[in-house]
Amino acid sequence: MMKTIALCMIVKNEKEHLRRCLDSVKNKVDQIVIVDTGSTDETVNIAKEYTNDVYHMEWINDFAAARNESIKYATTDYILVLDADEYLEESADLQKEIASGADYYFTKIHNIMSFDRALNHLAIRIFLNNDDLYYQNRLHEHLNIMDEGLNFKSGQAGLVIMHTGYTDEMMEGREKAKRNLPLMLKEVEENPTVYNLFNMGRTYMWVGKYEKAITFLKRAYPMSKNLTIASDLIITLCRSLGEMKRYNEALQILQEAVVVHPKEVDLLHLQALYYMEIEYYRDAIATMTKCLDIGDQGITVTEGHGSYIAHFRLAEWYELRNDLVKGYEHILEAFKLKNDFAPIMGKYFKILEKANVPLEEVFVSTNQLYPISNSGQLEKMLEVMYQLRHPLLQRYLTEYNVTVQDNVMAVARQYARDYDGAQALWLEMEDIEEQNREDLLVLSMILKDETLFGRTKNLLNLSLKDQKNLYKIIMGDSSGDVKLTQHLENILEKALLHLIRLQEFETFEKVLNYLWQGSVSVKIKVCGYLVSYGFNEIAIDLLVKLFEQYPKDVSVIRMLGEVCLDLNYLQDAQLFYTKLLEVSGDYVAYEKSYELYEKVDDEVAMNSVLSQINRKFPLCAWSKQNFNR
Repeated sequence: MMKTIALCMIVKNEKEHLRRCLDSVKNKVDQIVIVDTGSTDETVNIAKEYTNDVYHMEWINDFAAARNESIKYATTDYILVLDADEYLEESADLQKEIASGADYYFTKIHNIMSFDRALNHLAIRIFLNNDDLYYQNRLHEHLNIMDEGLNFKSGQAGLVIMHTGYTDEMMEGREKAKRNLPLMLKEVEENPTVYNLFNMGRTYMWVGKYEKAITFLKRAYPMSKNLTIASDLIITLCRSLGEMKRYNEALQILQEAVVVHPKEVDLLHLQALYYMEIEYYRDAIATMTKCLDIGDQGITVTEGHGSYIAHFRLAEWYELRNDLVKGYEHILEAFKLKNDFAPIMGKYFKILEKANVPLEEVFVSTNQLYPISNSGQLEKMLEVMYQLRHPLLQRYLTEYNVTVQDNVMAVARQYARDYDGAQALWLEMEDIEEQNREDLLVLSMILKDETLFGRTKNLLNLSLKDQKNLYKIIMGDSSGDVKLTQHLENILEKALLHLIRLQEFETFEKVLNYLWQGSVSVKIKVCGYLVSYGFNEIAIDLLVKLFEQYPKDVSVIRMLGEVCLDLNYLQDAQLFYTKLLEVSGDYVAYEKSYELYEKVDDEVAMNSVLSQINRKFPLCAWSKQNFNR
């Protein structure tokens, strides 16, 4: 005999969403019950188009009371609970779900987020219509399945509830949370259950009070071991610790958690991110690779953490290590899995540019990965190209015969190295937006154009003295000293990156001569840009000069070691890493020293480094696995 099921809802001012929700279930349930808590729009009239079971209840700031009011009108065997901005997919079969006869079912909620992403989590949304099953908690309501003496059987539903209001609710929830904090604190004081402590901690995290969040979450953590909220609680606790920069403490918790919950990809993903925060590169990469092995699995899963986002992160980290081959392998996989995700598109083009892949090859391969068949796809591609200042922007505009704003066309010409065409367009424009100030500055440097500089100087927020000094730099005026403020240093640093990308090295060298009078930190950044675009020999010459000036600067020594190691100047690399260990003794020096000894196959030295890492850095995982292997 088939079981009956009722949809029970509470609503208020949901005219935008309600019809879609009810259309998705009207032929799948035997009864629809809707309790309105004070709508002032068309919600009640829409509800009455679908059911006669429409009731009114005064809102008393108690979600559990409202939920219980709705389920008391159900006359069916089972109850389905949905919010108005949720809906079922057409293929959902409720009879199939309840055929197993469980008392309640964990159901996947697919929360659609911004930027084409999603978060999946489990919640009890289908349950037996039984007087012993009811909602608790006025603010974060949940079924009373944990009450002593109850012995209900759980099940896992196969259907997915789609939820489209997740991002908006998070923003509204933060404001509501601030208003509701006194009520929540009272409830926790009266009833300090694991759920109340967890919700209190999560609320404090939402409103940015991380220390208080940590206090409540640490109280809840030992009580959550066998509950479905355990992984979500751990993630919330560790994220709060991360916001306080307490990465080591978070990693200690995560190291235990990933053993207890080995299939929770979000836990592993967070662990990998925190390894990277403390520059444990090997552990970060190995842990993120495990995310790919597991896939998008878990009770709470952020879409992509076991697939395209994991590939994206690995591409980013390999790029950071200047391993563009592996970076390309991962960004290619990410692009194949999610070719309409703008950050992936951007990283794909950036890595290919750094690898100096010919533009024609990039154009052809991109068209295979991202065939443009509609205006939306073309618009996304052009937006990514524009933000990157990519030399193929001009090609796409021409290929698809696109008419764009003058500033976009000027950018396209400039980074395709049609400087005269770009100059003509910039000079024709009446108003130039702040977003294009770096573009104008770079072109004025390349062309030594006073008029272009005159149009850009007011956009750069410069003092009169900085304006005069920048004019000297652009025009190559060597008369008098040029003293750089930090603001002017930052402007020149960004301009030099564009000059490297355009391979305008004559102009680059002239500007660098002025920047070399500035701080060591900005000079190191410029050397890093040169390395990342493959100009290692130029970078080494500059870094050696810096090393002569600053022989104990950790950043200079580290970068010199990395470049020498990448170029297989192994004796030089060993010299700099030995020096780095003397000066700082930081973890990166040990990891890099191990890579060096790995390259020369010196097992004795490798084991010596591993022994020191294990003694000094107990959170390091890879060193323990490799010691005396």
